[in-house]
Amino acid sequence: MKYLCLVLLDELALRRMSQTEKDQLDLENWAFAEVYHDSGQLVVEWGLERPGAAVTVRVRNGELSTSDGPPAETAESLHGFYLLEVGDLNEAIHVASRMPRARLGRIELHAIKVA
Repeated sequence: MKYLCLVLLDELALRRMSQTEKDQLDLENWAFAEVYHDSGQLVVEWGLERPGAAVTVRVRNGELSTSDGPPAETAESLHGFYLLEVGDLNEAIHVASRMPRARLGRIELHAIKVA
């Protein structure tokens, strides 16, 4: 089964981190990605530009509207995603629990529907 893992991080916790702590987190993430990519469980992993660089697109009654940034101010924001290929939800949870960035926010698991 494939699972999309959305990485949502606590913005305040990120701002409080020193550059050394951020660099260490990045190193841990690279090591995690290497292990799980080599095992075949991690298909792809990408980080995103800062949340404020996002654009929200809506169409209502045939009218297009866009706005800068995510749709609402929250304590957590989307920072990246992983695509896992694992046997089942329990295995996806196990892999997600090993993601270093899970310590700074949360990982949302979404099963991918196969048409």
